[in-house]
Amino acid sequence: MSEARMQGGPDYKPGMFCWVELGTSDSAAAKDFYNKLFAWNYNDMPMGPDGVYTMLTLNGKDTGGLYELDAEMRAQGIPPHWLSYVLVTNVDEITAKAKASGATLLKGPFDVPGAGRMAVIQDPTGAVFAIWEAKEHTGAGISNVSGTFCWNEVVTPDTRKAGDFYTNLFGWTTQQFGDDYTIFNIGDRGAGGMYHLTPEMGPVPPHWAVYFAVDDCDAIAQKTEELGGRVLKAPTDIPTIGRFAILQDPQSAAFAILKPEQPEH
Repeated sequence: MSEARMQGGPDYKPGMFCWVELGTSDSAAAKDFYNKLFAWNYNDMPMGPDGVYTMLTLNGKDTGGLYELDAEMRAQGIPPHWLSYVLVTNVDEITAKAKASGATLLKGPFDVPGAGRMAVIQDPTGAVFAIWEAKEHTGAGISNVSGTFCWNEVVTPDTRKAGDFYTNLFGWTTQQFGDDYTIFNIGDRGAGGMYHLTPEMGPVPPHWAVYFAVDDCDAIAQKTEELGGRVLKAPTDIPTIGRFAILQDPQSAAFAILKPEQPEH
């Protein structure tokens, strides 16, 4: 997250995803790719003595963040990746609760001056996420429209363990969708999803996937390849939900896209 004013926009509640962030090996190339793919603009801001944090913007509103992986992260073998943030009321309390439930603290808790407080956590099954205690910056000023994040889902080898962990940590309730998909709810709103990571999916680590809303799933998948990225899962229909694909940017960070099904009038 960055030093930024709190913006009007989505009404985030504790337990909801409020921000997404790309850690990349080449920030200039990533900016060019996503600008051409989603029409994002960028606002670079100083971060620490040498770093830069980039606010991703659409229609003048923050929709996520981007930074270049530093030498220490690269030495640790951290690949380019998208990170999902959950809004909480107290980062330190949630961090302690997560550790007591078998999670690993990767970073923090620490303050982001002028914005909030955060920590990065690895759940007991291996998926990494962040938690965010808002001060001046609550989260993305725009979401759930084309070119912005619209869904987050954990892909895990142990859905029982992960489900128990997240429902205990955030107060989420679970709802089954189809044979092998779980929807996490916070109150009457969908907070995220979960499905089982199988060996047939290949050498994929447990992770939280970020979905971006699009107007044309097939066109964006094709454009991703034209811009040097890859299609990891070709556009596929999900009955009553929409059409989705899993993609990878040229620096190897994976993300998903979804064209929501339009309700019949």
